[in-house]
Amino acid sequence: MKMMSFTRSVITLVAIGCIALIALACSVTSKSSTSMSTRQSILKSFYPALTSVTRFFGVNNRVITPEVPAAPSSSIYDFKVALINGDTISLADYKGKKIVVVNTASDCGYTAQYEELQQVYNSNKETMVIIGFPANDFKQQEKGNNEDIASFCKKNYGVEFPIANKTTVIKGNAQHPLFDWLSDPSKNGWNKEAPAWNFSKYVIGEDGNLLGYFDPGVSPLGKDFSNAIHNTMP
Repeated sequence: MKMMSFTRSVITLVAIGCIALIALACSVTSKSSTSMSTRQSILKSFYPALTSVTRFFGVNNRVITPEVPAAPSSSIYDFKVALINGDTISLADYKGKKIVVVNTASDCGYTAQYEELQQVYNSNKETMVIIGFPANDFKQQEKGNNEDIASFCKKNYGVEFPIANKTTVIKGNAQHPLFDWLSDPSKNGWNKEAPAWNFSKYVIGEDGNLLGYFDPGVSPLGKDFSNAIHNTMP
């Protein structure tokens, strides 16, 4: 019992240290919106520690799936998405593939997930697509314009999957229609969860049904997310 208490105390101290460093990073002014700032470099370095601590304490690690499979009342394939490069894609073009939708930000503790998402995309691009939706909804962690965001993603993380125009993903009048669908059970069939923070993830199956919601702390390289994109979810 004493050893368990000591271990938990050490982990708590590590957590406090990580939070303090992240707070320090948040106070550092960004030197450039396209090159990685000091703040962003610190956040990237401490991303593994952040995910370990949040996983240990069960924070931002929810995986939500339907208790009973439910078909949506309206089709996700009706949506079109305006991309940051000026193109527009129709989700109908991805029938028969998995679709991963994720809200993103450049100045977040989870921003390093861009790199993990790109790894997933590289390994599965024949059977799935990932679409990132930059948003400034959480603590103003995406202040750049579309051009800044596109340059940052490519230069610092080599992102090749589609990135949408900067938008709003939280509930309200300005919420992107796709995120309204993803967080309205009367439309998607079962899920009410809007993004809890940057890098919340939704997985849609090959048939257009929503398979699951994944909190920001769930790594794109982790078992839960991998199961979702490889059809082994319960």
